Amino acid sequence: MIILYAFIHEEKHQDLLDTYLPIFSGKFREDILKYRRWQDAQLSLLGKVLLEHGLRVYYNLQDVEIDVLANKKPILKRHDIHFNISHSKDLVVCAIAEAPIGIDVEFLDPQINYLDFKPQMTPDEFHKIHHSDSKIKSFFTYWTNKEAVLKAHGEGMMIPLESFEITENECSIGNEKFYIKELFIDEKYQSCIASTDINTGEENNIYVHVELEELL
Repeated sequence: MIILYAFIHEEKHQDLLDTYLPIFSGKFREDILKYRRWQDAQLSLLGKVLLEHGLRVYYNLQDVEIDVLANKKPILKRHDIHFNISHSKDLVVCAIAEAPIGIDVEFLDPQINYLDFKPQMTPDEFHKIHHSDSKIKSFFTYWTNKEAVLKAHGEGMMIPLESFEITENECSIGNEKFYIKELFIDEKYQSCIASTDINTGEENNIYVHVELEELL
């Protein structure tokens, strides 16, 4: 499994647009140029750039095509390689693996009110967060765990968050079992991966901080 991540920078924005927009499809270019904030445009663009970079460098795959399933989950055409992308605030992460994978990253926003999300938690989850010494950290741990599982599963919001619970870094949805691993990328962010592969989070996985200069 490869985990790539990068931080956005305004001074590199035009260079990234000039380098990569001509490479990608017309629809993707249009979507990027519709964003009003450079941050949103660069977050979206970098997710795709990290994927292309990771596939080329670590899997020797170039000019891959992406398809979208009926459940809106993107997949690689003609390759049994899975990927998932997430971004928050100034950070973009991309996971590439040989089994279904989900990744979620969230900025540890101190303004979040975890009480607003109580209906989406099981009673045990709410109890743990409510009585935690660090409620913000505990809430985002819960949130990234659940989101990573949903993204690995592929059904997204079709599965209510409160309908399943993670115990000892494992959970099951229907007949599928998922393994969860917390990632540390930056102290200001909480991140997690989930996969059907029991080796999720093993030491032989590769974690790569990609500087924007490497992509230009």
